[in-house]
Amino acid sequence: MRGSHIKFMPDYLSVSILTKYLKLKFDRDPYLERVYLTGQVSNFRRRPHHQYFSLKDDKAVIQATMWGGIYKKLGFELEEGMKINVIGRVQLYEPSGSYSIIIEKAEPDGIGALAIQFEQVKKKLAEAGYFDDKHKQKLPQFVKKIGVVTSPSGAVIRDIITTVSRRFPGVHLLLFPTKVQGEGAAQEVAANIRLANERDDLDLLIVGRGGGSIEDLWAFNEEVVVQAIFESHLPLISSVGHETDTTLADFAADRRAATPTAAAELATPVTKADVLAFLQEKQMRSYQAVMRLIRQKEEQVNKLQNSVIFRQPERLYDAYVQKLDHLKMRLVAKTRQTYDVYDRKANIVRQRLMSVNLSERIQRYQERLKQNQRLLLSNMTSQYDTKLARFEKAQDALLSLDTNRIVARGYAIIQKDNHIIQSSQQIKKGDHLNLELKDGYVQVEVENVKQEKNI
Repeated sequence: MRGSHIKFMPDYLSVSILTKYLKLKFDRDPYLERVYLTGQVSNFRRRPHHQYFSLKDDKAVIQATMWGGIYKKLGFELEEGMKINVIGRVQLYEPSGSYSIIIEKAEPDGIGALAIQFEQVKKKLAEAGYFDDKHKQKLPQFVKKIGVVTSPSGAVIRDIITTVSRRFPGVHLLLFPTKVQGEGAAQEVAANIRLANERDDLDLLIVGRGGGSIEDLWAFNEEVVVQAIFESHLPLISSVGHETDTTLADFAADRRAATPTAAAELATPVTKADVLAFLQEKQMRSYQAVMRLIRQKEEQVNKLQNSVIFRQPERLYDAYVQKLDHLKMRLVAKTRQTYDVYDRKANIVRQRLMSVNLSERIQRYQERLKQNQRLLLSNMTSQYDTKLARFEKAQDALLSLDTNRIVARGYAIIQKDNHIIQSSQQIKKGDHLNLELKDGYVQVEVENVKQEKNI
């Protein structure tokens, strides 16, 4: 038809179809199968297993996923803001329509993973107090036996044996053969440190190995080794690597030695020559001190021999003899004075006794005594007669109350139910009474009761 237009309806795609198409493109693109990417860690929060975060630069952000197995083998801790280099593959997640990079390998940008891990573990252990000076032990000045934790075939043990034998031949060394690098080395080093601490014949412990790369020395940066060193009750010297090498074992040890020879020197701070020189010096000083003392005593003896006391010994006790004579004179004078005083007192007493007529006084006292005796006898006789009369009167009164005497005079005692009858009011007709006479008892029955007033 003229002027007519034909319109065709376009084919609209669903979101899921478009997303599947894009995912197919992503999966088949060889450039996205293995991507080398550098970026800064963002939105990182450590999770128990898989880690989800972002990588960003100044202009863009991409989501990142690291599976748990990869994260455990990483060797260092991811931190917010850390710049890292990663290798992975890019994939599109259909439900959200977002794309992300699945990380297969990662390492810090510009510095090795072990260096990062070293600083992280060092910070952690320092905050826990493993490196504090207050936990460091003093090295003994003299030792009898030293334990050495190192490889039996390395130069370390040979250098230690040579140095100790030269400095102090009497010191014994006990080697704990140990694997010092590679898998399982850290656990073996820690186990031998604890084994050495179980012995009671060691005075000191040296832990060390020769030089090498950070990977070779890494066993001495493991937490298990630092923990064993920190818990050691034996003073411990660390000698790991060369002078420029530093491990976490060096920070935890009581002392750090740059070389095995230096460790042996620290373990034997006093050499046998030093001891001999010290003893010789002490011997000389003792000899000189004794000789000085002998000379002083000789001078004192000579001075005493030449003193006046030894040349004229009588002068030593002259003063005491004079003092003794003086005391004897004072004693005689005091005795004479005391005798005179008591003699005068005796004379006065004798004169008083002579002035008194003792015979007349004795006679008066004897007469007074006889008079008092007569008065006392009279009073005792009067009181006895009075008391006797009162006793006899009381005795008669008691006998008059005796029931046996009452019934003996012809009276009877009447009882009812074992109770004595005192009044006719206690009796009624028909009662059975018991009459006690002087020669027996009579039982009667009351036929009549007549009551009369007493006159």
